[in-house]
Amino acid sequence: MRESEQKFLEEVIGRILVINLGNLPLFIYKSSKTPGYIASYYIDIQNADKIGDIAAVSHPARTKEEFLKSKLMNVTSWAEKLGLKSGMQVKRAIKILEQYK
Repeated sequence: MRESEQKFLEEVIGRILVINLGNLPLFIYKSSKTPGYIASYYIDIQNADKIGDIAAVSHPARTKEEFLKSKLMNVTSWAEKLGLKSGMQVKRAIKILEQYK
């Protein structure tokens, strides 16, 4: 793995919030560069879209590493304008939110 990729992953993993709920944890990544966020499974994407959030919801995950590898299930129309798409890997979506090249 390239050094820049390793540094990126270390920074990202340190900024993922984990809340233990029910049978699966809730993971939330809040961008430092945009008002966007990515959350795992529990967030209602339709409500996020209605209130104008730049948001995406991923498939369920059990660890931060699984969260980063998981795919986006849904994105708000606001997130689509930034380039996020359903089926995109969470790690790639974070790079878009952070405008990381």
